[in-house]
Amino acid sequence: MEPIVTVQDAVTAFEDFMEPTSAELDAIEREMPVILADVDLLDAHIATLDRTPTELDARRIRRARRRALAARVALLNRTAGTSLPGGAA
Repeated sequence: MEPIVTVQDAVTAFEDFMEPTSAELDAIEREMPVILADVDLLDAHIATLDRTPTELDARRIRRARRRALAARVALLNRTAGTSLPGGAA
């Protein structure tokens, strides 16, 4: 019979690197309105998967699509003002 060897040392060796950095958390925070708007759009689409969409469903999807696009535009406008490293014009 062969002994069972645990791999916990191999898994936990990179534990410090598995957590997101502050920069990654900041990027997620900046993108959160886009993420939430995309979730709302997916919810609107999922609600109509098993039935024929009604006019109310179509309006809900259109509103969710507009919110998702507006969130993306707002994110792009916020990030357009920041300068990227390198200084190329």
